[in-house]
Amino acid sequence: MPLAPNTSRAPSLRLFRGARVGWLPSALAGLFVLTILAGCRPVGPNYNQPVFTAPAAYKETGAPSVVPPPAPADGSWKSAYPSDGMLRGKWWEVYNDPQLNQLEERIATDNQALRQSVENYLAARAQIAVVRANLYPTLSLDPSVSHSENSRNRPLVTSTTKTSYNDFILGGQGSWEPDFWGKVRRGVGAARESAQASSADIANVDLSLQAELAADYFQLRGLDSQIALLKRTVADLEHQLDLTQRRVNGGVATSVDVTQAQTQLETFRAQLVDVSVARAQFEHAVGTIATYNLSQFSIPFSPLDLPLPKVPIGVPSQLLERRPDIASQERQTAAANEHIGIAISAYYPTISLSGSGGFESTHGGTWLQGPSALWSLGAQATELLFDAGQRHALTDQARHLYEAQAAAYRNTIYSAFQDVEDNLSALRILDQESVVEQRAVDAAQHSLDLSNQRYKGGVTTYLEVLTAETALISNQRILTDLQARQFAASVQLIRALGGGWDTSQLPK
Repeated sequence: MPLAPNTSRAPSLRLFRGARVGWLPSALAGLFVLTILAGCRPVGPNYNQPVFTAPAAYKETGAPSVVPPPAPADGSWKSAYPSDGMLRGKWWEVYNDPQLNQLEERIATDNQALRQSVENYLAARAQIAVVRANLYPTLSLDPSVSHSENSRNRPLVTSTTKTSYNDFILGGQGSWEPDFWGKVRRGVGAARESAQASSADIANVDLSLQAELAADYFQLRGLDSQIALLKRTVADLEHQLDLTQRRVNGGVATSVDVTQAQTQLETFRAQLVDVSVARAQFEHAVGTIATYNLSQFSIPFSPLDLPLPKVPIGVPSQLLERRPDIASQERQTAAANEHIGIAISAYYPTISLSGSGGFESTHGGTWLQGPSALWSLGAQATELLFDAGQRHALTDQARHLYEAQAAAYRNTIYSAFQDVEDNLSALRILDQESVVEQRAVDAAQHSLDLSNQRYKGGVTTYLEVLTAETALISNQRILTDLQARQFAASVQLIRALGGGWDTSQLPK
């Protein structure tokens, strides 16, 4: 079928076949001017990162496992830049545990939660190309071949009127809406910044999984330490039960002592079983994060006997560059700013260029000849005159959403500093508690030694020995638990500091 002419009522200029050729240079010149104008500065506010003044130093830096930054020579801290003194890349290697290293390596290749985040990022990155395509013209081609037979009995038909004919058309259209006001460029910017936020989300999920796996792993090894302690305790109690039975046979002790020793022994056997249940659950948690088949996965028995590594914390201002969740919120804030410009561009007219052309003939032999050519060029402008305040409301909405996102960004920063301070204080307090608890263990051991001597000397009952031994084991278990908690707090501090990540890893 022939190409239909444009019937829009908006102002337009069209050149049809048969128009003066002198119009073509003018149209091309106008197209060139419009192209230049399309590169004008986008409307709307340019983005400025929300201001946040970081404190000069962290409040909590007293733990022995924390390495504070050196005092600056000129008395002022350096601005936030990634520092060589901070953790890099595979942060878990500071613990020098080959088993942990092997488990952590599996997260990047096998974990499905991380895979989901990666796919979301790839989809966000593809959206950039989707939006950017609006900067360019769209072209289409629509060839057609038809044969028509008209009624011979229709009105005004004569003997010479042709009722049968062919129609060969090779046509194409093109249209372009120049980005005068920056709506598309703002959209490309918003898509790019959203993709960067999605990339930061990948890093945040990755870091959270790494930290959770490491914390669970050290909790498991802490339970192995408790299991080793309880096994030694059960062995000692079995020996004491045998000794007590021999003392009864020798007339030195009573059957009450045997019953008390048997009760103590079975109590700690039950505790050993209970700890083993908790260990199995941590093993399942680690295997799930590392994406193992749990029916074929196990972690060898390995009591926690590692030294607690020192963690360099850097200066507070660097935290804004190190935390992927902060980077994600900042990039989303930048995208929200772009949406303000998109809303403002609706106040300006929409200008579009269109053109069509091709060849049309009733005979194949003359189809692609000059006389069969047809073409048209046109421009159209549309300005909305009345919308009952919709554009104003949408612009206000975009501004409020930006302010909300900026507040979310600052709130994430405040939460990040709280996270760091919480774990710094946890390490400091746990270290102090461990020192005190070690003194309690030493005192309980001395009390048990004295009670054993008194019992063997016949000056006290076996109940005193049981009481002293219960106190010793309780304090030993607390000390072992404190060690596992210190490792967990160390892992959480590294996570709070951003692990080995910084904003230089964001895609451009």
